[in-house]
Amino acid sequence: MPCFISRAFFFCKKKMKKAIVIGAGFGGIASAIRLIKKGYKVELVDRCNNLGGRAQFFNIKGFKYDAGPTIITAPFLFEELFSIHNKKLEDYITLKPLDVWYRFIYNDGTYFDYEKSIEKTILNMKEISEDDANNYQNLLESSKKIYDLAFTKLAHQPFHNLSTMIKQIPFLLKFRSYENVYKFTSRYLKNEKLRRAFSIQPLLVGGNPFETTCIYSLIHYLERAHGVYFAMGGTGNLVKALSKLMKEIGIKITLNTTINKFVLKNKKIYSVIDQKGNERKADIFISNLDPLHLYKKIISKNNSLSLKYKKKYAKHSMGLFVLFFGTKKKFKDIKHHSIIFGKEYFELLEKIFKKNELPKDISIYLHRPTATDSSFAPKGCDSFYALVPVPNLESKSILWEKEANNFKNHIVKVLEKKLMPGLKKEIVQEFYMTPLDFKNNYLSDEGAGFSLAPFFTQSAWFRFHNKSEVLDNLFLVGAGTHPGAGVPGVLSSARVLESLL
Repeated sequence: MPCFISRAFFFCKKKMKKAIVIGAGFGGIASAIRLIKKGYKVELVDRCNNLGGRAQFFNIKGFKYDAGPTIITAPFLFEELFSIHNKKLEDYITLKPLDVWYRFIYNDGTYFDYEKSIEKTILNMKEISEDDANNYQNLLESSKKIYDLAFTKLAHQPFHNLSTMIKQIPFLLKFRSYENVYKFTSRYLKNEKLRRAFSIQPLLVGGNPFETTCIYSLIHYLERAHGVYFAMGGTGNLVKALSKLMKEIGIKITLNTTINKFVLKNKKIYSVIDQKGNERKADIFISNLDPLHLYKKIISKNNSLSLKYKKKYAKHSMGLFVLFFGTKKKFKDIKHHSIIFGKEYFELLEKIFKKNELPKDISIYLHRPTATDSSFAPKGCDSFYALVPVPNLESKSILWEKEANNFKNHIVKVLEKKLMPGLKKEIVQEFYMTPLDFKNNYLSDEGAGFSLAPFFTQSAWFRFHNKSEVLDNLFLVGAGTHPGAGVPGVLSSARVLESLL
């Protein structure tokens, strides 16, 4: 009997399939965790010094900064990654619910707090428009209907077959998916300030509210259904928790390694080769790379007509300019998240998405983690990042090597004028990232902040498929694939992968 058990064990180990996951963003991490549960031997490879993809973390002389996502809006997707291995997320990290989710600050100096409490949110809305406040529940109900279909039922379903898409057409027409998010919001809200506040969701995943399908209005209900949280210690700490889990369950992690060549045989990947010439073989390969980089730079000679069309006519998300700075004083009145609107809204987005112009009248997403977690800065100090939507690198007139420092100074001036008087003299540490950094660090095509923009014609079947169109053992996860960008989207893409296997 012992001999039989030994042989059976040897046979199982010998037959264990291997998977290589290329790219350690949240989509790649989630895929690795799900693959090992399905019995694969898994290696996760990334070109950065740390895991997390765009969710990098900086600690410079006591000032800490999250470089990527700053909030968690679907914690159950992270909880699931731990629970499938009989572990609990809360044993690894604390997610703290925020009370004020966003403070929207307008050009005239007024503001609106969008809060965890529906009652408080409605009261805050009434100070701007009583009619809109009374209609808020109708907006929320419509958002829920879209959420129930597009997220609950379809976000984890594969869309590589056209028939799957065709079956959803009646439902998509029912929810007016041909309308954009701003128009959807305008059906319920008449005040321009509130229309802005409740139509910004596409910008959080790389889209223009005036062009993005209203399917993305589901984000509004997603927040209401599951809350808005901050990972104590930062999103970087959440990455560390996932790293600890992966080591415990036996995932091999290889960093500082760029996969830049695929060896193909008979419509399959035979092996992948890194920048040092090292070769890795596996049964299946999962790409967490930007699909446009993957299909333009790595397997460009093996594209189908569908892929050639997608590459040629792809519409990228906007670029991002992110200014990280620490101050020697605390700005105690600033909330954890502030969105500072300029005078323009439609005009601003036209400049960014269509005219490829660097705007003067900017809007700013300001993150102050020290409002929730004092460990992000030395005592008596504050840590911030200011994120500004800008054109991606398709704009050939913006030379970031020359423009970046001036644009950084412009952001500081806008913050001084609208929210933080005397800011310049309080800054003791600063650095920034431009679309060039997104291209060079993360291999993001055209330096786009979120890969493909979330148009209807770049969603579901029209987006890059999770099962490669051209290679039988290649699968894709991440922002450029179905269901889309944003932390819930990329985590859901790993669920799609699991269903495909």
